[in-house]
Amino acid sequence: MRTILSLIILSIFPLFVSAQRHYSTVNEEAIKNYALADRSIDEHLYEEAIELLKKAISIDGKFVEAHAELGDVYRLKRQYKLAIEEFQKVIMLYPDFNRAVYLKLGDSEITESQYANAKTHLEKYLTYPDVTTQNIAYAQKLINDCKFSLVALTHPVAFKPVNMGGEINTADDEYLPTATADESTLIFTRKINNNEDFYKSDNLNNSWQKAEYLSSMINTPQYNEGAQSISQDGKFLFFTGCNRPDGLGRCDIYIAQKKGNDWGKPFSLSAPLNTAGWEAQPSISADGRTIYFVSNRKGGYGGYDIWKSKLTEKGWGNPENMGPEINTAYDEQSPFIHPDDSTFYFCSNGWPGLGNKDLFVSRLGPDGKWKRPENLGYPINSSGDENGLTITANGEYAFFASNNLKGFGGYDIYTFQLPVNVRPNMVTYVKGKVFDGKSKEPLEAAVEIIDLQSNAPVYQDYSSEDGGEFLATIAAGKNYALNISKEGYLFYSDNFSLINHNVKTAFNISVSLSPIEIGGTVILKNIFFDTNKFDLKPESITELGKLVEFLQLNKTVRIEISGYTDDVGNEQVNQVLSENRAKAVHTYLINHAINSGRLVFKGYGKSDPIVPNTTDENRSRNRRTEFKITAK
Repeated sequence: MRTILSLIILSIFPLFVSAQRHYSTVNEEAIKNYALADRSIDEHLYEEAIELLKKAISIDGKFVEAHAELGDVYRLKRQYKLAIEEFQKVIMLYPDFNRAVYLKLGDSEITESQYANAKTHLEKYLTYPDVTTQNIAYAQKLINDCKFSLVALTHPVAFKPVNMGGEINTADDEYLPTATADESTLIFTRKINNNEDFYKSDNLNNSWQKAEYLSSMINTPQYNEGAQSISQDGKFLFFTGCNRPDGLGRCDIYIAQKKGNDWGKPFSLSAPLNTAGWEAQPSISADGRTIYFVSNRKGGYGGYDIWKSKLTEKGWGNPENMGPEINTAYDEQSPFIHPDDSTFYFCSNGWPGLGNKDLFVSRLGPDGKWKRPENLGYPINSSGDENGLTITANGEYAFFASNNLKGFGGYDIYTFQLPVNVRPNMVTYVKGKVFDGKSKEPLEAAVEIIDLQSNAPVYQDYSSEDGGEFLATIAAGKNYALNISKEGYLFYSDNFSLINHNVKTAFNISVSLSPIEIGGTVILKNIFFDTNKFDLKPESITELGKLVEFLQLNKTVRIEISGYTDDVGNEQVNQVLSENRAKAVHTYLINHAINSGRLVFKGYGKSDPIVPNTTDENRSRNRRTEFKITAK
């Protein structure tokens, strides 16, 4: 796709011949070839036009119009070095021939990383009178690119891209890679004979396996599939499908759900997310409730803008433009929201960069607004197009595609270690398997992870039906509650503290759900009290709500609420404290419409420790609140 910058240049300044009535040459043969070249250009016969213009110049080397038009044709064909040579000849022959030459020359020089020369020529362009406001803004934008680039070149960042090898890359084009949170699966686009399809590679023992065709349920022989985003657990694939009969526009966003070892039939996300315009390049948030995408719909700031839509009870809500903190009057594309939900990567040719599209990162401020984007720096960015960057969940490595490095052919997929200053916030993941405590068969159960500070869910989904598996990412610096529930079973409660936690260490858990039976117990790991106090802390609300929900669903169940302490302190004081803590939970349940006849509470003091009281960590585990089934 041609960038909007190039389109502006060509639309504002058409080929010189259309405006010329008098030529700088009197040689009729040169003029004849020039006129024939003009006709060839109208018919898009650019190679023929080049030969005719070269012939005209060979007859009269001072034929300014022919040099200028030859430079234009070279720019159309993206042969910028040759275009620069022709525009320089125009300036040498006739410095004030046409002010547009300086803008075209500067733009071409940026593409060839000739930033100092470009800056000089662009500043010269702005000295001419009667330049339109739009053109002044565009020239100033290019000058800002030059200023940024001249500094960036003297402060290179660490960048050592590694080709991902022949198991993934081939002589065809491979691009747009995305990985699951645990980096066990990589999905990417491969283009064969102008048809784009998805492929996947699994990571076994730290080795990427031979890439396989993703699925005939998603890939099609007649349409292109690409620009995908995979949910952190690998269950859902959001992707771009173009020209499909069920689409609303040229390109729309679709979703497919994994079914066992294959995928289900994809379906369009429909209106208001998809429109008769162009919607593509989705990126789904870690909690699956916000989707970022690119569109040229009305209401934007430029040609292509980045938008977002939130999931509501009625489906995807009306998309919101991400605003001037992200979007410019030019093009923004390739959005990627990191699993920390506060670091956003994208490409743009509107913010100051090294030319064409560069990669940027923006961070969410405490006011809920995105901060001014930061260029990822040179040589990650160059004068060419950089886009399609995705980041691993741990924030250490990035995936991208390039055809500028020596590879297997065309675009290949690479990885590199991300500079520390542009990394996202640290996250880790919880990976678990849920099974029946008696039969040991996997269970499909509701899994919820809650930020205990805000009592807001950060993950809500079900473990897989076939394997009982789930995977969720959680950000560092917070405390989380994990609740797993299924009808007919006692729910499971756990707590993850990522405050001062080494987030490189993932949580791998195996969860056994017990059928509801008399004598069954559940430790409520997310009921909190201050030291030596029995007032429920606000962080307990989510767990208490889960217990209320359990009793409402199982209306014949009766429970005993039990309180325990560690062995530190006076035994009688501990006994009273444990009883008061159990009573606090009892009172909460009654205040939330649970019949008191179904509840009893009891304090056990320091008795029945679940681990020896030999360490602070063990004592913390023994200080607990639990409930026991007394009738069902």
